[in-house]
Amino acid sequence: MALKTIFFGLFLIFFSSAILVDCVHKNSSYAGNSDPADPVEITEEINTLTQAEIEDGWILLFDGKTLDGWRGFKEDHVPEWWVVEEGYLMTPGEGDDLGGDIMTENMFENFEIYLEWKISKGGNSGVFFRVLEDDYTTVYATGPEYQLIDDLGYPENLEDWQTCGANYGMHPPVQPRIKPAGEWNSLRLIVDSTHVTHYLNDIKVVEYDLWSDEWNRKVQAGKWAEYPGYGQSKTGHIALQDHGDSVWFRNIKIRNL
Repeated sequence: MALKTIFFGLFLIFFSSAILVDCVHKNSSYAGNSDPADPVEITEEINTLTQAEIEDGWILLFDGKTLDGWRGFKEDHVPEWWVVEEGYLMTPGEGDDLGGDIMTENMFENFEIYLEWKISKGGNSGVFFRVLEDDYTTVYATGPEYQLIDDLGYPENLEDWQTCGANYGMHPPVQPRIKPAGEWNSLRLIVDSTHVTHYLNDIKVVEYDLWSDEWNRKVQAGKWAEYPGYGQSKTGHIALQDHGDSVWFRNIKIRNL
């Protein structure tokens, strides 16, 4: 009698489960045919440092809220067309080279700088280092430039030393992998005494030595021959170029070496 009761109970459980499974597959609201829920938007935290970065000596050059720590070249303020927008340091561009380059208030000698950038279609900009103001009328006449440009959408043919990641006017990049206009790219620039290395999207694209025989030959053979003192400083400001195009920067951080 006890065995029959147990068997009958197991049969009822199996039969009920089969009916439930059948109902689930027949009801579209449970069969995976309903519209999926809207994806959860994950907000990326920017312009911050991890504890490990702080311990390694990294500091932020842009806090995502203000223009503190920056000023115009040969100015005591930041030009009005440089603004903070949604946590980005940017200039909207006016279609002309406004000459409104900005630079850090502090000077740096040996350092590693990292930042992320994106640019408008066909846009042009750059990051300069060891920039000085005395005896110079423009930023590009003083410090070497890590070239930022939309290779893929630029309306004119570019020399190899004009392309993204280059030491502008001097050393072309090797196998750069640039992302299209409107997408974020990363820059890493290491200046260790005379040795300089450019990284574009985590790939080393340029490497050179300041004031070497090769460096001096390139200076004298190119456009920098007419700029006495170009690239000669052992310390200076970091500068961002306003070339009249929209460009955005974020996560700008640096550490001394």
